[in-house]
Amino acid sequence: MRDSGQWGDLKPRLISALVMLAVGAAEIWIGGLPFLALVTVLTAVMVWELARITAPDARGMALGLAALAAMLMLADEGWPSVSAWYLFPLMPLAFLVTPRLQPKVAAVIVLALMVAGHGLFVLRDEAGRGAILWVVGVVIVSDVMGYFAGRTLGGPKFWPAISPKKTWSGTVAGWIGAAGVGLIYVALGQGGWLLVLLSPFVAFAGQMGDIAESWIKRRTGVKDSSALIPGHGGLLDRFDALVGAMVLVLTLMRLIPLPIAG
Repeated sequence: MRDSGQWGDLKPRLISALVMLAVGAAEIWIGGLPFLALVTVLTAVMVWELARITAPDARGMALGLAALAAMLMLADEGWPSVSAWYLFPLMPLAFLVTPRLQPKVAAVIVLALMVAGHGLFVLRDEAGRGAILWVVGVVIVSDVMGYFAGRTLGGPKFWPAISPKKTWSGTVAGWIGAAGVGLIYVALGQGGWLLVLLSPFVAFAGQMGDIAESWIKRRTGVKDSSALIPGHGGLLDRFDALVGAMVLVLTLMRLIPLPIAG
């Protein structure tokens, strides 16, 4: 019997999520070159997906941008004295040659992708595994809480013009779940109370990353960024929230010490 109804996509989503969780946890634990390789590949593929949906007739540009993204990520880690931070702003220029609105917004998102990828390296190196697991945990828990609360409770839409499936009940449930992740760190002696306060803001940044990608897809008329992940669509569909969260976390790291054990 085929699954049907509002929970019909749950099984493939769960299987894919478990595989991604296992691979991600192993890479975070190992760190070093394997972690660098994983984040570089993820960033490059997401840039490729974004280029495909914003400029579908320019396949060569999509591949070229993906390759450039990979080279910039590796350069930023391998040659910090020639920091790729100076090169990151060059990538979005490729989107600005078209008069359409969405590529200009996509240019900003590409820059966010690069900053988020860089932020993952910085967070792993400077704050350790615990910090990475905190961010990932906040994103996953807020997404799961939002998914189930939104589908179970329903209610007013959060931003119907851009993401018609998202509800306020799911959004707030995500914030509560994120605070719960911070509380777990406090209970385990791995974080301070400030972490409980920061966690919902990180979840909100993740939700805004999701909203930004939804806006791009609605403007370009596509459902998913690709079909690479069963039940989830593309990497950009799955990791858009992590991108938004990491942009905020990297900013916070430059302003305050994160109250978390490595």
